[in-house]
Amino acid sequence: MDRRHEPIHFIASITFLLLIILMAVPCQATPDYAKQTGYDCGKCHVDVIGGGKLTPVGEAFLESLKAKGQYRQLSTTQHVIRLFVGYLHMLAAIVWFGTIMYVHVLLKPAYASKGLPKGELRLGWLSMFTLLVTGTLLTIARMPNLAAFTTTRFGILLSIKIALFLVMLTSAFLVTVFIGPKMRQRLKSPVAACLSKEITMEQLPAFDGKEGRPAYIAYKGMVYDITNSRLWKNGQHMVKHHAGTDLTDVLKNAPHGEDKVLAMPQVGMCVATDRKPEKPLYEKVFYFFAYMNLALVFVIIFVISLWRWW
Repeated sequence: MDRRHEPIHFIASITFLLLIILMAVPCQATPDYAKQTGYDCGKCHVDVIGGGKLTPVGEAFLESLKAKGQYRQLSTTQHVIRLFVGYLHMLAAIVWFGTIMYVHVLLKPAYASKGLPKGELRLGWLSMFTLLVTGTLLTIARMPNLAAFTTTRFGILLSIKIALFLVMLTSAFLVTVFIGPKMRQRLKSPVAACLSKEITMEQLPAFDGKEGRPAYIAYKGMVYDITNSRLWKNGQHMVKHHAGTDLTDVLKNAPHGEDKVLAMPQVGMCVATDRKPEKPLYEKVFYFFAYMNLALVFVIIFVISLWRWW
């Protein structure tokens, strides 16, 4: 994939999720009361699509909730704070889900299997921390007591959403603390292959010139070091060519001859292997968590849709 378009794809992913989450349709009354009575929003609210000033029936229902201890009155200041916290919560969810979609759908998990990129890692943890803090505050403001988590429709759906979030948070912790360091350590091991003057096609992609790693290319069975070349900054040449690949066929269409490659330091031979190496267990677990989290994103959006529009 042409990396020049990565920012565009990232923005498109976040915009798509924003439209899904914020897209409004006429609601059919608040979930709990609608389930109990079958009435639409206009029964309790002056505005027929719900929200805002209550009708006498709505006022009576509100008083019944207060009597049962299922409603907490908020002051104007508390409403403003809740609005701000809710905004941060929604923004963090969009950024986090957008990052997951971007990495898992557009870049593919193999992009991160070489070692978790620091930028995405920091953005992900910042989003998760924001969701954890704001979600806790919003839950305290919304839920009058612990019983509401199991006795109201909203509470049950919220409990499911919290459980799914905790699963994703746990997997992120395991990947960051245990699996990530192992993947980074694996990237260092192919460097030893330089000493033996043989680098396999499976080892070559590890020398991609990113995050301080050496930049190698293969050409006609030999491996060349382009780390210090000013034309291969960050392992890229003319945007579309990347270090860690075999350029034998690509060079046939290049505007220059092979002398440019042959002038680079030669570090060894590129040898083929008869079988594909077995992925270590931690890498298999990484891929499992990656696709599990992608699936959980859609499940969480579905749970929100159930609460909002069903």
